[in-house]
Amino acid sequence: MKSKYSLVTKSLVLAAIAGAVALSVAWSQGQVPEARAAYHTAREISSFRSVNGLPLDSNANTFFAGSGHCNGCHGHDPSEYAMVSADGRDVNVSDAWRSSMMANSARDPFWRAKVSHEVLVNPAHQVELEDKCTTCHAPMGNFEHHFTGQGPYSIAYLEQDDIARDGVSCVPCHMQKEEGIGNFFSGNLQLDTAGRPIYGPYADEDIFPFPMQDFVHYSPRYGAQILDAGLCAGCHSLLTGTVDLDGNLTGDEFVEQATYHEWLNSEFNNEEHPATGITCQGCHVPLLDDTVGVVLSANYVFLQPKSPFGQHHFSGANTFMLTMLKDNGDTLQVTASQAQFDTSIARAERMLQQHTLMVETSVPWRDADTAFIDVKLTNLAGHKFPSGYPSRRAWVELLVTNAGGDTLYINGEPSADHDIVGHDPIWEPHYNVITSADQVQIYEMVMGDVNGDMTTVLERAKQPLKDNRLAPAGFSVTHTTYDTTQIVGGAAADLDFNHDEIGVEGSGTDVVHYHVPMGGNTSLINITAKVWYQTAPPRFMQEMFLHTSPEIDLFQGMFQAADNTPVMVRRATQTDMTVGIDDLRELGVHVFPNPVRNGMLNITGIDGRVTAIEVYDAGGRKVTERKGTNERTWGTRLPGNGTYIVVIRTAERSFVERVVSL
Repeated sequence: MKSKYSLVTKSLVLAAIAGAVALSVAWSQGQVPEARAAYHTAREISSFRSVNGLPLDSNANTFFAGSGHCNGCHGHDPSEYAMVSADGRDVNVSDAWRSSMMANSARDPFWRAKVSHEVLVNPAHQVELEDKCTTCHAPMGNFEHHFTGQGPYSIAYLEQDDIARDGVSCVPCHMQKEEGIGNFFSGNLQLDTAGRPIYGPYADEDIFPFPMQDFVHYSPRYGAQILDAGLCAGCHSLLTGTVDLDGNLTGDEFVEQATYHEWLNSEFNNEEHPATGITCQGCHVPLLDDTVGVVLSANYVFLQPKSPFGQHHFSGANTFMLTMLKDNGDTLQVTASQAQFDTSIARAERMLQQHTLMVETSVPWRDADTAFIDVKLTNLAGHKFPSGYPSRRAWVELLVTNAGGDTLYINGEPSADHDIVGHDPIWEPHYNVITSADQVQIYEMVMGDVNGDMTTVLERAKQPLKDNRLAPAGFSVTHTTYDTTQIVGGAAADLDFNHDEIGVEGSGTDVVHYHVPMGGNTSLINITAKVWYQTAPPRFMQEMFLHTSPEIDLFQGMFQAADNTPVMVRRATQTDMTVGIDDLRELGVHVFPNPVRNGMLNITGIDGRVTAIEVYDAGGRKVTERKGTNERTWGTRLPGNGTYIVVIRTAERSFVERVVSL
């Protein structure tokens, strides 16, 4: 185990303890100690605050401090005492955050191009559009402007404003009022400016407030809201006004995204489902898995570790844009290093490939004419997949080959130009049954204008023409949030969509039924199902690239130079050697009861073909597994109510059963 601090730095720490103790005593008596000048020189403070170009607040700024101020204490500690985990890893919040999409929300060249696109389409709305868009992408610049009576905020202001380009920085999240949490949306952040509080998850009596009060003029306080999913609601549920093709407001509103409301309408909602609930922070600001905790501030050796500690990863799925930011760092003036971007990209890939989706294949029936192949997708996320801005899409590729590896059938193959082979010219409907290779199952939201035509201009969007994005487990059309989280189009009538085998709603699954022509082949076939994900599909850009502006032209050049290969989220493979039924029942295994009402799950019919049995909760965490037994039956007690996924593995394939415990 790596020491909290090296032998070299240990002597420096010991030398500082006497002064630090005196400093602590003076601060605890409510005084700003004279010893401070000796402990932190002006040069030291400047050094703390200027690491890698993180911004400070300007003299004219009243309410917000840039991340450069926070970095001084909560960034990398050269002494390796603060912001270090028990096993010696540097977990400082500044470096974890600075290469995230949150930190780069105002530098995001796609966002800048889209704002420009919207303004070019409706130039009379420029003031309103830029002011609205910057509330979430550049909140400190926007709200400072409004709080000081300067009126609407613009992209022109942003370009000259260091703290605006700091994106979704520390203060806008940690300054939110408790009473506003989960009640205000569309960029209407409820910020507590009275007394300049900074809210965190630790009790007031455990906070040593004086350094923050003295150096950055904020008062750290306990705030339960910092761990509440509603902290994210202000920006991650967004309604926009609709205009017709002449730019006239129609009075309609369009749900651009409702990630927070999708979470409310799920088993992850910890208020409605305390046994299985996971907040947004639980996935995107994951707690450090140790009980020792972390010293939160550098330069104060008397501070004790705090636990739990939320790692400020803010991992999502946007590897494409993170890579573009990394590759164009000088042009976009990012503050993160390439190594830091690599870390965030790797985290996003893990989020996508390990915590987002399960895929399984089965062959309910097969004869010499047709193989009936089912591909089942299970959403493991606490919101729809994909979620967020409507450009994002996921789709299924199905490949069937013979024993020699020759392709018998392929559907949904990524094309050389990063689109999808067989994609309809405009947009693809939702399918329950696929009977042709050019019918591709694409999970997405398609925006429609006042005439019912597809559009990628957000202000023209009136209603979705399609929304078959995979629902989270527990999702219901009767939930109070359904008006903002609707299933639209063919998926709404698909009996397999978000319904289990017996028709119970809330499964978070979809089963796609493929009718694959066999042409007389009755021998072995290999089946591979892949799910691909893409944040910036080329066809979504076509409408914007018909226009020109500095922002659009800059992004277009970066986009054309980028590798837009979709990310493979998950794959499942199966070798089918039979002509007939091939499923869990044929294996002879029975999982019961379902639903489980007394907590006890039983599995019978196990033989030597079964190599493993694992049980996962709705969040994808393994809760138990069968070990070291040759018994034909196995029973296990589920840890609580909720949805569980039972995986039964053989040498050839895995079978997945969803079980509900009541």
